[in-house]
Amino acid sequence: MIRTLSGASLKAVGAAQPKLLKDVTTRQLHRTCDVAVVGAGIVGLATARELILRHPSLNFILLEKEKELAAHQSGHNSGVIHSGIYYTPGSLKARLCVRGATLAYEYCEKKGLPYKRCGKLIVAVEQEEIPRLKALYERGMQNNVRDLSIIDGKEIREREPYCRGIMALDSPYTGIVDWRMVALRYGEDFEEAGGKVVTESEVDDISMVKESSAGSTEGMKYPIAVKDKKGNEIWCRYVLTCGGLYSDRLSQISGCSREPRIVPFRGDYLVLKPEKHYLVKGNIYPVPDPRFPFLGVHFTPRMDGSVWLGPNAVLAFKREGYKVYDFNARDFADALSFRGLQKLVMRNITYGIGEMYRGVFIGAQVKILQKYIPELSLSDVLRGPAGVRAQALDRDGNLVDDFVFDGGVGDVGSRVLHVRNAPSPAATSSLAIAEMVADEVESRFSL
Repeated sequence: MIRTLSGASLKAVGAAQPKLLKDVTTRQLHRTCDVAVVGAGIVGLATARELILRHPSLNFILLEKEKELAAHQSGHNSGVIHSGIYYTPGSLKARLCVRGATLAYEYCEKKGLPYKRCGKLIVAVEQEEIPRLKALYERGMQNNVRDLSIIDGKEIREREPYCRGIMALDSPYTGIVDWRMVALRYGEDFEEAGGKVVTESEVDDISMVKESSAGSTEGMKYPIAVKDKKGNEIWCRYVLTCGGLYSDRLSQISGCSREPRIVPFRGDYLVLKPEKHYLVKGNIYPVPDPRFPFLGVHFTPRMDGSVWLGPNAVLAFKREGYKVYDFNARDFADALSFRGLQKLVMRNITYGIGEMYRGVFIGAQVKILQKYIPELSLSDVLRGPAGVRAQALDRDGNLVDDFVFDGGVGDVGSRVLHVRNAPSPAATSSLAIAEMVADEVESRFSL
């Protein structure tokens, strides 16, 4: 049985989850469409929306393995609208982030979605961080980040009265939003344009249609069969996958290389007790240390009024494992047997042990946070939610920061496009990424 979401269910974007309103059962063994999009995270939803707006005469189906849309990375993130400071000038990642932030603000305004442009300070607390901070400023300026400036300790206290630092990068264009709400609105746009959303459909095979019934030409018109684990089948002309945490496995289905491999890293947050929310007004970030692979812990206000602190970054034992003890044997074996992860761990063994220690003993994480807000104490925080990041790694243990597209081999490969890596900040960049992916689809396929 194929279950679909109706347009009405997505209109309540503030709801905790979409409501499945009806079941659609067909006597046929398959359904047909021009383009099947696999994966209803924020990148898949944004891209499906972009494609159907460009090609309204075509039939699109969006397949999602969960009961809900945007259930994983898109709904388990810090909620920041990034401005594009950190990324190599001229890089695709930098351009997409800067454009994506502008498009995100415009989209929220147009659709009436709430957001806050609360700003961000990247704070240097030690003299040795100042050269790196100034280099970040130069990088941000080259990336055309809006309204960026360097401020001193006095100006830091004017913006964040409880924050202490000797110098900071002030990015007032940085904001916050509920990215899952945004993603659901993308889904509403897609359905209003005529697209179909199918949930609880976990794709496990993409292959050429084997045969058509006598007198039928469907197998010629729709030569690709997309099958899910329940035996449902969709015949289509082209397939686009945006699989997030499963992007490598979806790619393998059509004969692609296993690399880059997705390795899941869990980030555990602390939350500030409500009576201590006054300590933080906007985003407060550390100066990133280039020796380590992630940004470090930070203070992040949320749209619901809460304040998140963190996260750390530790290997998750399950690709969708949001709890410490979540475990999946296949995911765990895949990660540990991958030489790329082994090399990454050996290069960062001290850092990794520290991250695990801080995940267990939250006092150690609070001690780092106190460098920025000395008034913070262990009694002010509670354990909070977690997210899992789909980190793409190559065989040499390098983090893959570029966008990776792949097709496959043979006849299937000529009709399938896999988005194998859409690196952070994919939510901020989602509308710009959608434009790029749609351009790639149009360049490869004869829509």
